[in-house]
Amino acid sequence: MVKTGIIAGGGIGGLAAALGLAQKGIESVVLERASRFGEIGAGIQLGPNAFHAFDYLGVGDQARSQAVYIDKLRLMDAVSAEEITHIPLGDDFRRFFGNPYAVVHRADLHMVLLKACQESELVQLRTAQNVQSYENMSDHVRVHIEGEQSIDADFLIAADGLWSNIRKQLVGDGDPVVSGHTTYRSVIPYDQMPEDLRWNAATLWAGPKCHIVHYPLAGWKYFNLVVTYHNDAPEPVAGKPVEKQEVRQGFEHIHPKAQQIIEHGNDWKLWVLCDREPVDRWRDGRVVLLGDAAHPMLQYFAQGACMALEDAVCLAHMMENKTSTGEALATYEAQRVARTARVQISSRLIGEYIYHPDGAKAKVRDQVLQSWRPEEYYQRLDWIYGKTGLG
Repeated sequence: MVKTGIIAGGGIGGLAAALGLAQKGIESVVLERASRFGEIGAGIQLGPNAFHAFDYLGVGDQARSQAVYIDKLRLMDAVSAEEITHIPLGDDFRRFFGNPYAVVHRADLHMVLLKACQESELVQLRTAQNVQSYENMSDHVRVHIEGEQSIDADFLIAADGLWSNIRKQLVGDGDPVVSGHTTYRSVIPYDQMPEDLRWNAATLWAGPKCHIVHYPLAGWKYFNLVVTYHNDAPEPVAGKPVEKQEVRQGFEHIHPKAQQIIEHGNDWKLWVLCDREPVDRWRDGRVVLLGDAAHPMLQYFAQGACMALEDAVCLAHMMENKTSTGEALATYEAQRVARTARVQISSRLIGEYIYHPDGAKAKVRDQVLQSWRPEEYYQRLDWIYGKTGLG
């Protein structure tokens, strides 16, 4: 198909979609509502499925060059300061999945995708373009932009995030679901991280109604720090600066060794975690959802960006192999809905039963996770880290 599409949103998912389409010779115009292309936040974790997608999109080497390759996923008991279990990420892991597990700065990853789009003759990038709504016509879609003339295209991909205007029109499910969990983010320069905690691992300290995550970033220049606790936050908040004392109050019941990590963080900002209920309708005529616009999820499975990358690959594959735009979008929707819904639901369950339990529930968690050998972990994770999600 020789087509031209509009992509609403210039984040990781939107840029990946543009690259995927360009790989198939399909032109696209990426409309970003902000005045510049960029990403907010610090570190993200990338499973092997993300690297499968990078390779498909032609940016595998560039993405790998920005990553830190950790040795293990490490689960600690935040109350006792003892290790519960860990998953080794070395040669056996890479052989099993065909790609590594890594951590990377979100902005560095976004820049890899942005540069590739800038170098492609098939991708146009426009800023300060706030997509408001759409109209399906007989043979095209009309995209309405705030303060601008409408644009006609063969199809519209909505990669405009949790608060997507296009999802609001297409699904109509109102505001996101507020979890009541608040996350605080900071970074710690390498030399300020306690020496006995400078682990080459994505480490999670699991405690009653709270957890702490840290891992190295940017060639070990600093550690990314993310701490979360249940405080029954009533409404969404994103990126609000807060004092350290507010962060401390959710972790007074855990071990001093875990508490001390918070003391080394500065310039804290908070996010109230939100997601949405899974839906099985992402498409309306020539319009389809992608990434957080389709399946926003809690952070607990570390799969938000990975799922958006998979979406982009699957969509590009369908656009190449189906005879009509409508058929391609419908097949993409059919391929992705159940998989991403499973990740959305799993993310909620992991938060409740792995990261935040207390008492008997925590003992069950420990007993089950400690009974699995590395090979069993790999087999249990194959559904998510394998190549089956690319369509």
